[in-house]
Amino acid sequence: HHMELPELFMEFISSMTGKSPSTTGAGSEGALTKGPFNALLPIHDLNAALVSFCVSGYPGFLTSAGCLGPKVRVDHDISLLVPEVWSRMGPEERMPEFLKKHGYLEKCEDFTHDTKCVKASRLGYRITPKFAKTFLGRVFNHPHAVLTEEMMRPEKQNLDEFADAIANVIETHRRVATHYFLDGSIDLACPPIRALLYIMRDDVYEGKGVDHPDIRALFDPDTVMKSDWYQDRLKARHRQEIRLWRRHVDYLEKFLNRPSYGTEAARLAIHDRLSGARVTLARIQSPQHLETLQGTLGTDPTLVG
Repeated sequence: HHMELPELFMEFISSMTGKSPSTTGAGSEGALTKGPFNALLPIHDLNAALVSFCVSGYPGFLTSAGCLGPKVRVDHDISLLVPEVWSRMGPEERMPEFLKKHGYLEKCEDFTHDTKCVKASRLGYRITPKFAKTFLGRVFNHPHAVLTEEMMRPEKQNLDEFADAIANVIETHRRVATHYFLDGSIDLACPPIRALLYIMRDDVYEGKGVDHPDIRALFDPDTVMKSDWYQDRLKARHRQEIRLWRRHVDYLEKFLNRPSYGTEAARLAIHDRLSGARVTLARIQSPQHLETLQGTLGTDPTLVG
């Protein structure tokens, strides 16, 4: 599956397909074994992860964890197959827009089943039989036998179970998102993540669902990089770098002011290092340096003064 950023981050937040919850919070999968090594609230990692995807343009793909529908169990064997297929695709062929344009990906659409709306769109885009024939055919003689149509379109195995599985996904999204409201993390979320958490919990944010153009626009990389909240991250990073180089200069000056360190100062070329640190500090303090930080992760301003 390929997921655009809103659906991808719902997946990251809930951790349903194996994304490590140690980096994105109170999800549904995994033992949270790395939790004790991260003293930060998970919302800070989510904010940084979103910026990372936006500034890098990295597309999000994921594979099924455990099963391909109710009748096919795959465990993690499929994760061994994906790199083999991916390595035989050209750079352009791995881009979502190319795959969509040529019919290798199809959008999962919402539909009604037993009078209830099945929100299959939360699954993003999935590979098609054309994808299997074209790209798995570079690895296997009979690619249609490796991934059958029923495996790629599991609703054809059992529509009732497929609808129930989607309902479970939606409920898991709701349950996990609620944690971010209970611990106050919602107040620290950047605007796109805040909107997403509301949608995961309430289905809407300010009266708009996840498909609303205004919500989708929040995740547009250009919009993110021009946003006030992203610029605040860059300003916080700028302040942090100035503090760091001031500490470097102060430390070197104190080192030189201790007469007993004269020999060591000469051996370590502290005068030269101090001169270099002062030059760097002057460069970083200039307003122009802030512009060079554009396109970086910046620093979460809620974590620094």
